[in-house]
Amino acid sequence: MSARTHAPAPGLDIATAIDAPPNRVFTAFFELAALQAWWQVSNAVTTPRLLGPYVVEWPPSEVRDDVLGRLGGVFRGTIVHIEPGHSFFVADAYWLPPEGEPIGPMALEVVLTNSDLPSRGSTRVHVTQRGFDESVRWRRYYEVIQVGWDRALASLKGLLEH
Repeated sequence: MSARTHAPAPGLDIATAIDAPPNRVFTAFFELAALQAWWQVSNAVTTPRLLGPYVVEWPPSEVRDDVLGRLGGVFRGTIVHIEPGHSFFVADAYWLPPEGEPIGPMALEVVLTNSDLPSRGSTRVHVTQRGFDESVRWRRYYEVIQVGWDRALASLKGLLEH
């Protein structure tokens, strides 16, 4: 008998330090103008309260991914835990691409803590995303969002530090 090995379920686990107070970082995840600046969303309905919606929309990309099709679309879920200035947890989240079937359900968590940066008011931003069903589309989704979150957090850092 041979043992089958499975690749671990993919997910997103990314962190960065931003030289800005936690409340300011937290607000950037909920205000439309900030979301447009750092995450390049075209629209958002984000209500920072228990059971509030967390919905962000990007315009469809011109380029097509071989597996996922055009990128962009809508990410939507419900906030099931929130500590203003510290963390929020979005459950029952789905990505609705411009074409093709939704991917989900999944969960998104953002946790803000004091960072090890020497300046006062610096924040460690930790983003995790979980949810998986064994398929090529799910695996490709996590590959794509890893790159997207790397860029987005660098953009958030640039926005809040300058």
